[in-house]
Formats: sequence, C-alpha cells, structure tokens
Amino acid sequence: MSQSTTDYGMRARLDLPYEAAIEAATAALKTEGFGVLTQIDVKATLKQKIDVDFKRYVILGACNPLLAHRALTIEPEIGLFLPCNVIVYEDEAGGSVVSIIDPHTMFSAGISPDLTPVADEAAARLRRVLAALTA
Repeated sequence: MSQSTTDYGMRARLDLPYEAAIEAATAALKTEGFGVLTQIDVKATLKQKIDVDFKRYVILGACNPLLAHRALTIEPEIGLFLPCNVIVYEDEAGGSVVSIIDPHTMFSAGISPDLTPVADEAAARLRRVLAALTA
C-alpha cells in the first residue's frame, strides 16, 4: 500500500479487492466526519448510456456537514465544488486505488481567501483518511 499526490488530488494504492476498498474508504471517511451522499457506478453508467465496457470504478460524493456549513456560510457559491469527490477503482494488479480531491485545489479557483482555514481542515482530515487506509 502506498500514497502519492497529483496536481489535484491525493491517492493511495491498496492491496484490497475493489468492494473491500470501497468499504474501507467509506469507513475511514466516516471516522473523519464525512458521509457519502452520492455513489456513482461509472462502469454501469457507461455501459447503460453508451454501451462501453469499463473497469470497476465508483465516484463517492463525500461531505463533512460541519465543514460544508462553514464553507457555505463564508461563500454560498462554494456549493458548486461540493461534495468532495473520492474515487475508487480496480488497478491492473488486482488491488484498488482510492483518490481524493485536494480541497486546496477545489478552493483555489479565485475563491475567497476566507475559505483557506476550511480547506486546511478538510485537507488534513482527508489526508488522515488516506493514512488510515495505508496503515
């Protein structure tokens, strides 16, 4: 199990099957106060909409209500960036990848600097989610 970052997110590779990785990610998010509001099965959606086969891949819409409330109170338009997306997909080696959007990236699009503390706290919590998954 390992962690890495991209320009827009944080990623961990897990030696877990896909379904177990979704369960582990959901549980780790819950520990940090995030609930999963939405779950998009990308594989099923692409098959249904355009009849293509794709690997097992899910987008989880995660939200921490306290942080969301703080952010929305500061800047109502921040709702355009909510919830935080978490993706889980199968990798070629039989494990799974969990990637989480970096809140700093979401909030860096010329949005109020007053949101920086909220982004800092969200990022810290989400880093702990990945740390828990790779422990």
